[in-house]
Order: sequence, then structure tokens, then C-alpha cells
Amino acid sequence: MEKRKFGRTGHQSTVAIFGGAALWDTTQDVADRAMEQIIAAGVNHIDIAPSYGKAEVLVGPWMPRVRDQFFLGCKTLERTQQGAREELHRSLDKLKTDHFDLYQIHAITRIEQLDEALRPGGALDAILDAREQGLTKAIGITGHGNDSPAIFLEALRRFDFDSILFPINFVQFANETYRRDTHTLLQECRKRDVGTMIIKAIGRGVWRETHRHATTWYIPFVERDEIQTAVNFVLSHDVTGICMAGDVNLLQAQLDACENFQPMSEREQAELIATAHQHESVFALNGS
Repeated sequence: MEKRKFGRTGHQSTVAIFGGAALWDTTQDVADRAMEQIIAAGVNHIDIAPSYGKAEVLVGPWMPRVRDQFFLGCKTLERTQQGAREELHRSLDKLKTDHFDLYQIHAITRIEQLDEALRPGGALDAILDAREQGLTKAIGITGHGNDSPAIFLEALRRFDFDSILFPINFVQFANETYRRDTHTLLQECRKRDVGTMIIKAIGRGVWRETHRHATTWYIPFVERDEIQTAVNFVLSHDVTGICMAGDVNLLQAQLDACENFQPMSEREQAELIATAHQHESVFALNGS
């Protein structure tokens, strides 16, 4: 599987990054099979969070055996220094490790949240302390929503983050403002050597019906050819890799799509974006 440099961390991350959200509410047996799958595929980067249900507890038993095989990123939803410090230590305990390679301020969707996390006594101060203590090597920020590219441009103006995580998919790129701001953000990341992780690569809409055929909070593409096309689109941009969607039943198809990635020309990308009207933005309901 292709590897790309994860910004200034220097880590050569596989373009498929295992998203711990897939283990939200499952069993140890299912989690074990998922870990075996990603190891067999050569994946070397895990993104996890305490807000991902059982994920930390289920991945924890694996870490003493495989810690040196993975770049391990974790996150905090806390916005205060004390809250973030305590959450970081809980995650270290659950994941049975003595450090993270990356620790991220999680789910920043509004400027007010950015203000809160970056103010004196905010979550960033706790993560800076953790870096000083060797508990994390790099510092990142994550979020989603229609405003995420613009918010992260502002975040990079305020602090020199090592990585960002935000959505790209061809359906969302039908939004001209989102597309323009994303290109500007990726240019800034390239200039600063910031690692870029992409979420919701296979998103195609929002749930309205009662029955859900996947555990993702948005409707994903599920056919292998559709997943391949969506992955090809995202990886044709200047990004590090894709955090795979939160459903273990889609894991192998996404691994295969990343393994079989074929770059799309700008013309092919434009033609695909032109079909976006057949689907729906994953942020269509709340506009966030």
C-alpha cells in the first residue's frame, strides 16, 4: 500500500488510516479481527478517541504487542487544560501505552470552540505540557462541517499545528465555497508541512429513514466500485491519507480501495463532482 509523509512528523503513513470509530460498540472478537485485517494490509497508522465508544478498551490489549508498528493518534473533546490533561492520561491507560505520536484537539466546528481550546488555561496548554513531558510527539486539530476548511485556516494562523483532520468527498466538493477553502487550506498545509488526514471520504448523504445499513453517522457508499471511485477522488488530492469509515463491515472494501488507488485527472475529478447532485452533503441536515 502506498505511504505518504505525514507532514513534519516524518512518519510515512499508509494512505489507509484505521479509524477507531469503527469499534464504537462491538466485541473484542470483532475488534481482534479488525486489527488482524489492518495488520495484514500493512496499515501503520491508527486514529482513535475516547469519544469512540469502546474503541480504546478494545484496541488496548493489542498495543503492548504492536505499539512499535503503528503511529498512534488520539484526541480530546475537553476544552479546558485540566479536562484535557485528565482525558489524555485516561486514554494512555486504556490503550496501555506510555505516549502518543499525535494528540489532537477534537471536533472543532465553530470559531468559539477554537477560542475556548486555545485560550490560556485551555486544552492546548495541556497538550503543550504533554509534549514537554514526552507524552505526545505532535499536536493536531480535528473537526467537520461546512466551515471546517475556513476554521482550520484560522487555527493555523493562531498555532502551528502538526496535523489537521477534516472531510473531503466529491459530493461535498459540489459546494464551491467548501472546495475553494479546501484548496487554500491544503496549500497552506503543504507550505507549513502539516499532515492531513481526511474523513468522510465515502460519504454520500444523511440518514432519514429509520433502518440504517451501516454504523456510520452519515450514509456511506457501500458498493466496491463506488468506494473505489470515492477513494480515488480523495487520494488524488495533496493529502496524507484517509481515516476509514466507522463500520467494520466496510473495512476490507476500503483497504482494497486504498491498495488499488488510481489517480484521477483534474478533468475526471470535475466530471465526478458534476454527478454530486445525485447524492447529498453529509452536513445537509444541520448545515454545520
